[in-house]
Amino acid sequence: MQTDTSTAPVDAPDTGTRTPLQARFAALREALRTDVIGQPALVERLLIALLADGHLLVEGAPGLAKTTAVKALAARIEADFHRVQFTPDLLPADLTGTDVLRPQTGQFEFERGPLFHNLVLADEINRAPAKVQSALLEAMAERQVTIGRRSWPLPKLFLVMATQNPIEQEGTFPLPEAQLDRFLLHVPVHYPQAGSEREIMRLARHRARAELGPHAAPDRLLDQSDIFTAREQVLDLHLADGLEEYIVQLVLATRDPRPWAPKLREKIAWGASPRASIALERCARAAAWLAGRDYVLPEDVQTLAPDVLRHRVLLGYEAEAEGLRVDDVVRQLLERVPLP
Repeated sequence: MQTDTSTAPVDAPDTGTRTPLQARFAALREALRTDVIGQPALVERLLIALLADGHLLVEGAPGLAKTTAVKALAARIEADFHRVQFTPDLLPADLTGTDVLRPQTGQFEFERGPLFHNLVLADEINRAPAKVQSALLEAMAERQVTIGRRSWPLPKLFLVMATQNPIEQEGTFPLPEAQLDRFLLHVPVHYPQAGSEREIMRLARHRARAELGPHAAPDRLLDQSDIFTAREQVLDLHLADGLEEYIVQLVLATRDPRPWAPKLREKIAWGASPRASIALERCARAAAWLAGRDYVLPEDVQTLAPDVLRHRVLLGYEAEAEGLRVDDVVRQLLERVPLP
């Protein structure tokens, strides 16, 4: 049984002074942590993905609040939500929608599929075949769905949270590198500690009792206009030239680590693409904004680098034979690539 014993900071260093919009996002974060106990990193990364306009790949065993997290987010912002259970017999049309014949008019009419919701949970994404994964790839990359010769735009607010179950690999279809690269972050979730598990039991008991009687829906804390305004503010944050160069050098080190860690050169088969640099900058900005700052710190970059790079760096056979993980490689690069 794996327990999350990581001591890495979950939140970026906090100034304690926030704008009204930052304060509302902070209230949203606290509300989500009330709903999703024992997974503060997942809550933080979900908000970062929302602010950075990206998608999230979450890997963890069943029952670790992955579905609860995205449902709780949808309940507290202006967004609709749909969960899709990926299975080997799923078809692309089950995601995108399809043309349906209307007997009244004798015309075909496009019936929109689950991808036309704001928040989409792709549960156990690696259980669906490649043709379904490619349909999702277009939606994630192009923000549109194409059927035949026609294309339909997806909502402006569109976030995919995909999950993978690491303990069941039979009957799965590993995601191709091209699709993995489309995910902003790859976040592992672990079993909660004992204190958190007791809180989860109490919360489950409270919810079961509440379901027996009338209960109000959670208060909406943010409108979509708030989210788009926050995204603009995130892009306006100050990022020093030296820190920008640090992000570039960190990503370059995944392709050729010899200037900093020569022994890693034979361990890395393929380094991160330029999307990693873009993602790391956007995520660091989002983390700084959530912390109430108008500038990015090196800690913002270093905290998020593993989640940005984990799915973008491929290790060679030598690394696998030694039991080396991508996280180990990223940690060594963070220790050796000099800060500005």
